[in-house]
Amino acid sequence: MVAVEGPVGPASAFCGSVAVLAFDGMAPFELGSVVEIFGLPRPELGVPWYRFFVCGESREPLRVVGGFSITVEHGLDVLAAADTVIVPGVADVRGQVSPALVEALRAARARGARIVSICSGAFALAAAGLLDGRTATTHWKYAELLAERYPQVRVDADVLYVDGDDVLTSAGSAAGLDLCLHLVRKDHGAKVANAVARRLVIPPHREGGQAQFIRAAVGEVDGDDGIALSMAWALEHLAEPITVADLAAQAHVSQRTYLRRFAAQTGTSPVRWVLTQRIRASLALLEETAASVEEVGAAVGFESPVTFRHHFGRAMGTSPSAYRKAFRASAA
Repeated sequence: MVAVEGPVGPASAFCGSVAVLAFDGMAPFELGSVVEIFGLPRPELGVPWYRFFVCGESREPLRVVGGFSITVEHGLDVLAAADTVIVPGVADVRGQVSPALVEALRAARARGARIVSICSGAFALAAAGLLDGRTATTHWKYAELLAERYPQVRVDADVLYVDGDDVLTSAGSAAGLDLCLHLVRKDHGAKVANAVARRLVIPPHREGGQAQFIRAAVGEVDGDDGIALSMAWALEHLAEPITVADLAAQAHVSQRTYLRRFAAQTGTSPVRWVLTQRIRASLALLEETAASVEEVGAAVGFESPVTFRHHFGRAMGTSPSAYRKAFRASAA
């Protein structure tokens, strides 16, 4: 599950330079995820890739959780000058964000940079005032503290990430990968994002939200292989009508049991999940084929063009025709 507040499409102007913050006491996973997505050359994709920089407040060795250290080549001046700035966390969610970092983030935003946080990095964005009046997310265990410290921020603890167009925030560590892939999709389209996801051996988009992981932390979630089998079946039959009864039959359980187990495993409902899969499947058809909007909607299982346009607009913040036009303009 994601929250989208701004337009979503591949015509982003932010696919030039990406700078990520490194800091003393950081965990390596979030930084490594950003490096993996944006820092590796990908000539096989056939699109201009990102210029990537790791930046820090100090050129002294930075201690990393796990017993090692790194040094960075670039300072906060490079961070402030980047097209996309990513803050992968803060050292202490109860501590003060350094004035130098606050100044760099404000300077980057003032000149039009896209600002992104992963996990506790939302505290840095909030300290800089960049989340005032906005919806944002962070790791579920920090959500209450973020709302308490920064009451002007609307904290949504249920989603994996929030796309506010120019300011984006994600939940815990792995959700940073979801958000980074989402940025690639915004910049280059579904085909390129899916190719990057395949290289990483991860899904291009995860369903559900943080609620599924909160429940798992406080109690054992009932699981069933039949749910996964039913989801795989649905993906192969998107063009056909799919009901909860159909899915429950594939899982060999009652509808009531299916609804309960599906929600426990995914954090969403079967109807919402199928709808999301249909929208996702339509993106590639809009990008890569000349099929009409009506034909695309029918191919992914929408009963009418009106229904397709309605749900596409709610999910993507634009119309199917505008999405296709924006993608082809950015790919030209």
